[in-house]
Amino acid sequence: MSRPWVLMYHAVGPYDDDPHLACVSPARFRLQLRWLADRGLVGVSMRELRQRSAVGRARGLVGLTFDDAYAGLMEHVVPVLSDHGFSATVFAVAGRLGGINDWDDGPQRALLGARELIALAAGRMEVGSHGLSHTAMAGMPPEQLLRETVESRSVLKESVGASIDGFCYPYGSFDEAALVAVREAGYEYACAVSPGKWDSRYLIPRAYIGERDGAVRLSAKLVVHRLGLRSPPQTR
Repeated sequence: MSRPWVLMYHAVGPYDDDPHLACVSPARFRLQLRWLADRGLVGVSMRELRQRSAVGRARGLVGLTFDDAYAGLMEHVVPVLSDHGFSATVFAVAGRLGGINDWDDGPQRALLGARELIALAAGRMEVGSHGLSHTAMAGMPPEQLLRETVESRSVLKESVGASIDGFCYPYGSFDEAALVAVREAGYEYACAVSPGKWDSRYLIPRAYIGERDGAVRLSAKLVVHRLGLRSPPQTR
């Protein structure tokens, strides 16, 4: 059986400028989820996907992940997920809760605060860590690796009041030291972009999804996944 398909989103909402292709419009997002549903695919959080995979019951499930925890998720993502009976994982930047994406040189967007993350975690949604400061982790000094992994998990656990089991490498950047730091911080899994292997729970690969991904491109990406090929990454 092939490894589960995991999709990587960032922001969902109206936009005028998107130089890093990090945003999907609400209309396009609704169509993308409809495309999944029409094919009998069900979007779930990484927590649910891993649990179901462990007992051989992941057929037809697709992991849905949202990096950075943009505020637009509450208005433009959660209701659409609910309409389809889907869930997802949101990877939050622990040191920027309620702030903005000040690590980015593109348009500034608001981020979810602790109150919104608590509301998400109270349902089927999962909250994971995207580090403390959204900094590339490859080559990072050991003391900073500890802050980005251990401290970010502690901050989120205290803020959200829920178990923080998943980590997501900012920019998809990692090396062996980063992988070890994530594992030793107590996370149960970590999402990368590409390359990665599902049998390595700390390098789970994901497929980037953006505004240009309509039915044809989604179909092509699903074929690439099922054939075990590698598609070009988008890492922001």
